Amino acid sequence: MSVTSVVLDASAVIAVLNSEPGAELVLGVLAGSIISAVNYSEVLKKTIERCQAIRPVAALLQGYRVEIVPFDEALATTSAELYPQTKAHGCPLPIAPVWRSGSAQLQGVYVRKRMGLVSLPIKVKLIRNAH
Repeated sequence: MSVTSVVLDASAVIAVLNSEPGAELVLGVLAGSIISAVNYSEVLKKTIERCQAIRPVAALLQGYRVEIVPFDEALATTSAELYPQTKAHGCPLPIAPVWRSGSAQLQGVYVRKRMGLVSLPIKVKLIRNAH
């Protein structure tokens, strides 16, 4: 994980793919960012729902050196253990262990909706109101 990484929620990547409001903000931090495998799966699912090919999405993220953090048994356990701490903040479980495991190294979390993340000990950037 890069010292200057940001964590991307699925909605942030989807905003880029669909040229939604806030996409330019995400593009500015896409290089070297990280996304959980669960959120990456959501991005690919939404791509398929739009009847689009997933290979260009994978190529885009590879081109920007986006790290896909595996959501393995250890991360799943960590995620579940963080639930009591993150429940009140509305933090999505696939993001919780990623920011927790490297929070001192992260620039922030980029999301489309607030989700109550305002109280977390890391900068949360709401991309929808980027303008």
